[in-house]
Amino acid sequence: AELTENTGVKVYFADPHSSWQRGINENTNGLLRQYLPKGEDLSIFGQEASDAIAWRLNTRPRKSLGFKCPAELFTPDASDFRQHHAALFALQP
Repeated sequence: AELTENTGVKVYFADPHSSWQRGINENTNGLLRQYLPKGEDLSIFGQEASDAIAWRLNTRPRKSLGFKCPAELFTPDASDFRQHHAALFALQP
């Protein structure tokens, strides 16, 4: 309630065990599972691997964004970034 009062942003809470109420969250979890299998000890992944995974997810086109990637929408020069840095993180799903 305080966040809504201070910012005007409406806050919604999903019911426990109701994954269908959090579609984007569940979709993102599925994308993460391509790189981080369920039950995997995440402490074995260093910062470089975490950055590479974040880069791959943030430069992946999304249907919900009109087939643009998050980086293209939130970073003015992201399309150049994608082209010039595609080889930096050769992580395979």
